[in-house]
Parts: sequence; C-alpha cells; structure tokens
Amino acid sequence: MSMKRWLKISLKIASVIVVLIILTWLAGAFYISRNKKEVLASILSQLNKNLNGKITATSMEPTLLKSFPGVSVSLNGVLLRDSLWSQHKHDLLKAQDIDVSLNVLSLIVGNINIKQIAINNAAIYIYTDSTGYSNTSIFKSKPKNEKKSSPKSSALEVKKIDFNKVSLILDNKRRFKLFNFDIDQIQGRMQYPDSGWTGKIKLMTKVNSFAFNTRKGSFLKDKTLDGTLNAHYSRELDAVILSPEILKIGGHPFKIGAKIDLAKSAFAISIAVDDILFRDVALLLSPNISSKLLKFGIEKPINIRGNIVDDGSGKYGDPLIKVGITVRDNVVSIPAGKLTACNFDGSFTNRDTVGGIIGDENSSIKFHRLTAKYFNAPLKIDTFTVNNLSRPIATGLVTSQFPLSNLNNSLGTNDFEFKNGTANLRLYCKADIDNFRFTKPVVSGKIQIADADILYIPRRLHLVKSALNINFNQNDLSIQNGHFQLGKSELNVSCSIANFANLYYTAPEKILVNLKMSSPQLYLKEFLPFLGPRTAKKKSSGNKQVVSKELSNVLELSKMNIRLTVDKAIYDNFLAKNLDADISLRGGGIFFNKISVAHAGGQLSLNGNIMQEAASNSFKINSKISHVSVKDFFYSFDNFGQNTITNKNLKGYLSSLVNISGRISHTGKILPRSINGKVVFNLNNAALVNFAPMVKVGKFAFANRNLSNVEIKNLDGTLTVHGDKVEISPMQINSSALNFNVKGTYALGNGTNVEMDIPLRNPKGDENLTRSEKREARMRGIVLHLKAVDDEKGGIKIRWNKDHD
Repeated sequence: MSMKRWLKISLKIASVIVVLIILTWLAGAFYISRNKKEVLASILSQLNKNLNGKITATSMEPTLLKSFPGVSVSLNGVLLRDSLWSQHKHDLLKAQDIDVSLNVLSLIVGNINIKQIAINNAAIYIYTDSTGYSNTSIFKSKPKNEKKSSPKSSALEVKKIDFNKVSLILDNKRRFKLFNFDIDQIQGRMQYPDSGWTGKIKLMTKVNSFAFNTRKGSFLKDKTLDGTLNAHYSRELDAVILSPEILKIGGHPFKIGAKIDLAKSAFAISIAVDDILFRDVALLLSPNISSKLLKFGIEKPINIRGNIVDDGSGKYGDPLIKVGITVRDNVVSIPAGKLTACNFDGSFTNRDTVGGIIGDENSSIKFHRLTAKYFNAPLKIDTFTVNNLSRPIATGLVTSQFPLSNLNNSLGTNDFEFKNGTANLRLYCKADIDNFRFTKPVVSGKIQIADADILYIPRRLHLVKSALNINFNQNDLSIQNGHFQLGKSELNVSCSIANFANLYYTAPEKILVNLKMSSPQLYLKEFLPFLGPRTAKKKSSGNKQVVSKELSNVLELSKMNIRLTVDKAIYDNFLAKNLDADISLRGGGIFFNKISVAHAGGQLSLNGNIMQEAASNSFKINSKISHVSVKDFFYSFDNFGQNTITNKNLKGYLSSLVNISGRISHTGKILPRSINGKVVFNLNNAALVNFAPMVKVGKFAFANRNLSNVEIKNLDGTLTVHGDKVEISPMQINSSALNFNVKGTYALGNGTNVEMDIPLRNPKGDENLTRSEKREARMRGIVLHLKAVDDEKGGIKIRWNKDHD
C-alpha cells in the first residue's frame, strides 16, 4: 500500500473517531439539558453515598466546554451540614459553585461516574467541640467486615480535585488547635490502585493560623505556602503519606514530608531547610517560641532539620518537636554580648525526658562542640545545655586560653586597658536564666591570670606584674596568690567573696569583698586616685553597653573590707612603720575602721572616713596620738594646712586626742580653712621656737628675756577649730622665759583676739620654790594684760587689754 493511500485511510478513521466523540459529547450534553433534575439527583446520590448527613444544592447548570470531551455541570448553592448543625452552627461546606465532570458513557447508560470536582468560592469549616464531637462525623465509617475486594465501581474515584478561592478552617476546641487557610488554588491529580490512592497536589495558599495550641499562638502566621506534593493513601495503614518535596514557605524553599494517620488523627512532619536566616525561621514559629528566640541573633544563614509529631492522643496538647541546627563561622548575638567566629551543632526538643510531658517544663536546648570568641576571648564548650524553658537552667563546662590584650576595645567599656598578661580559665557553670540573662549562677573552677599589665582608667590606676588565681566554689569566689605592683608599691592579695555569682546579677550593692593585703612597702600617694571621682568615659552601645554597665556597677557598688598590713608606708613627708589597717570601701566612701601605725617615735591610731564628692572630699578623723615627736608630726602632715605654727616652731613630744572634720582635695591636700573640730593635747619636754606672736611680745615687754626659744616641760590644752579660727581654751603656760595665761581666738585671716595675762616676774627666780609655792607666787607683782588683735595690714598687733578679767 502506498504511503499516500495509507495516509488517506488514517485521516478517514481519525475523522470518524472525532465525529463519534462529538456525537457522544452532544448526546451527553443533550441528556443533561433534558434531565437536569435527574442528573442532579444522581450526582447528589453519588456524593451522599458515603455520608451520614446530606449534601444539597440549590440548582445545577451544564458547563459544557469546561471538561470537553467530557461533560460537566456546575452545582450552585452547595451546602453540607451534619446532624448537629443546629447546636454548633458551623457549615462543613458552603460553596457558591462546584464544578463536577462526568463520564459521558456512564451517563448514557444511566450510571453517574464523577471524574473531576472543582470547588470554587467556598468555605470549609471542620469543627470539633470540647466533648470531642466533630461535624466530620457526617462521613460514614467503613464497616469492619467490608472486604478489600469490593468492586471499584462502587467507590467514588475522583481523578481530579481542585480548590479555587476556598477558606479552610480546622477548629478543634477540645485540643485547642486552629488551622486556618485562605486557599488561592489547590490542584489534585489522583489515581486509584488497589492499595489506596496516589496523587500529585499542587497548592498555593496563605496561612492565617497554624496553631497546635491556641493558647500559645500560631506557627507560619500570614505566610504563603507554594509548591507541589506527592501524596499516597494506604488502605492498610489508613494513612496519607507525603513524600519529601520542596515547598516554599514565605518564599523560602523547605523540604517537607509527612505522614498523617487518619484513624488516630495523628501526624508526623519532617522539615529540612538550608541557607536560611535565623530571624526568618523564628518568625515562622508561634509567638511563645519566637519571642524567646528573637532575643538572640545569628547573622549568616544556617541549616535546620526538624520533626513535628502529634500522636493523636491529645494527652499533651502540644506536638512533639525536635529541631537540629548547624552553625558555622557565624556571629551569634546573645543578651550579654556577641559570640564571633562561632561554630556549633544545636538541638531543641520539647520533650527532653522520654515518656515525660511535652512543654516548656520538659524542653531543652543543647549546643554541642561550641567554639567561639566572646569579647575576643576564645571559648570552647563541649556541651552546653538549657533545660526547663519555663524556668530555664543552663549548664556547661567552659574553657579558654588567651592573651588579655584580646579584651581591649571588646568589653564595651573603656574602664580597662590590658597591655600584657595571659588568662587561662576552666569553669563549670550552672545558672538560672531570667529573661535570657544569667542569674543565680553556680560556678566551679578556676581562672589564672599571669604577668598582667592592667590600667583601670576610671581611677587612673596602673597595675603591672600582676598575677592571681581566681577560684569559684559554686556561689563563692576567692582570690589566691594575688600579686600587684602599682608604681613602686607592691601588694600581695588574697580575698573571699561569699555568694558573689548570685549577687553579681541580682544585687551588686550587697556584694561584700573581704580582702587581705600585705606589703613590704607602700607609697600612699600612688593610691590617691581612689580619692577622686571616676573619670568620665565614652559610652558604648548595644550588648557591649549592657555588659560594661553591669561590670562597672559591680566595681562601684560592691562593698569591700580591707585588712592591710604594711612594713613601711610613705606619703610625701609622712613615714609610718608597722601599719595595721582595717578599711572599708562602700559606695563613694572610704571608712577607716581602725588604723594603727608607728610614727615619729610614737604611736598613732585613728578611725574615720573620707566621702568622695565632686569638687573635693569631706573627711572625719578621730585620732589618738601617743608620745610622737611634735616636730616630725607637724612636718609629716604638712602643718595641717596652716602656716602659723609649723614644725619649725615646735619641739618636744605630743600626745593628743583629735576629733576633726574637713575637706581634702583629690590630690590629697587638706584645703585651708576647711577644718572643724577639737584637739586635746599634752606637750612634754617641749619648746616653742621662733613663734612670731611670742617674739613680738618679747620685744614689747621682755627685751631681756629669750622668747625665741621658750621651753615648756609640760602643757595641757584644748584647741577648738572652726574653719580659719582656732579657739584657745584658757591655758596656764609655764615656760623657761615667762609664765602666762592665754585664751581667745586665733584667726588665720581676720578675727584674731587672744588675751594674755603675763606677770613680769621671772620664772628663773622661782626655780628653788616648791610646786605649791610656785603656784602662789606665779601672779605676784606686776602683771601685763595684753591682747593680740588684727592690725590693718593683715598681720597681728599687741595692745593693752583694758577689759581683762
């Protein structure tokens, strides 16, 4: 047969087939048009075959061209309600129209065979009340004795199912679940092998709610789902299995797989996603989880694997969640700072104890093989665990070795500058987490610092050749083998701080440091920065500012008790030996609880305080001085801020009780005219040398006596100081040159008014008299009544005291 003849025959056969198809389609269309009620009844009968309730439609219209060469109809006003609708008022299905495609041949022989269904502009509401009743009970359960070999023709086998503009809600009041979708389009292509059915489902939908527990909020809220899934229903398992496929969630590709157990209303979902930002993942989760996760940040994309399982029992409410995360060379933000160059494998589960409850109380987060830099200090943690997210507890072993200079410009504060030294730490930590900040920590382990060169900028203290071992014994901290050098001063240090780890976070003002220090030699001037206010420093921002603020608060608010023993202490002209001091630092105050020291050939003890203030510091001193060289004593204390009676005017030994207050500069100088208080003193074997007022008296009345070196064997007196004025209580002064009584006010400025009663009798003539005879003879003869007052040139003049006692 020639090719031409064969082609003609083929065309004729094709034409006949096309004509037959058209005739068949026309016949089906004609049949539907003439038998609308019967066809509608037959379709509804087919749809109602497996229902306990009833599906209704208000009308039906042929839509002939929609499924050519098949025929189709549109059911209008479709409504599906269960028998208890009057109680709960939720329509299982309410659709403006449903397109149904029919098999033409089966239609002609009188048997309706539905091949395609498209549900358009509809609302599906699957409702379960608090007792467990569901409006899905409208669907009949298969009889237990039904054979699997039942004729396939009796089953409804729809080849194509489409959803267009459909609202789908699954509302389970009993288990507090709410799934709400706005379906733009779902296309399902189905096949029906003996094992069940298989299908390819293409979907595009928006998630309004995906809440496994409505009390905790929705997953995937306001996110879009877009992709194609391959599904298989197994009659034997009575389960739908979704093979892992790519599904775009919020525009990012996720590989999703699932198994849905229809008999148990259970499911298991597997999720895998690569190269996704941590924040984008957190925003997919329910608010109770995302609000916690968003306190952290991971800058670069990460990989995540997870499983969500609900066993259908309703025993726990929440599904079982297991998530794994892989982080490589990333930057992780935490409330206390940043972890840079961070690597770890993380995991999360909301049922840490197998068989236990599902929820925050039994949840855990674990970080495995974590390495990172924290403020440029390298950290290594084999396993770090956070348990019980309702009251989180973190545990882990932290190790690190690094040069201290790594911490420069990384603590978020300019308080410290590290030039040399190394740190080696090994700490086991267990801490409560309050709002994702460590509190009430229990720490065990050690930090070793060696050969450190540290500048504490707020106090301008530069410590060199520093070393110490910091030991943590759960809540307590101790320092051993501490050694510091500040200028020429050397300090050996040990201390203990009870409950340090807890109070550091909760109440730094309650921290009490018990510090013991010893030194062969201290230059006290090198510690003057403690007298001044803190030096202002640049403010940092973000997490670093939080850390620096915490550290600064602890350093400034904590209290310190210091026990100091020093072989030799030096401050300008002051030299003390065998210093034994009990000192407290609290807030802006330095409190001298008890200080004793050998000085100027005698002994000095004192207590008092210095309160730090902006312009200068106030001080209060109570002191007992025992048999010190008065010349050396005045010299050591810079003549107490005055230049009238100086160390050059004094000899002898002083014993005194001093109760004074005043002001001292930030450089350690007593401010003139600032002292107030009382000095009760005793001078023994003393001499007043070249004291100007006395010399003037000698020139005025005693030219033949030596008043430039007045020797006094014993003198008791009381001086009351008020700023620039010294009140001299009445004193009887018996000296080698003359005896006299003195009282009044001596002023460093204006206001001098000192009364003196001076007998002209020469004490030399009474040397052989007894003590009582000397007292009786003391004021015999001529007595000069003089007064020392201000002249008009800023000096002192002597005049007669006409108003003497």
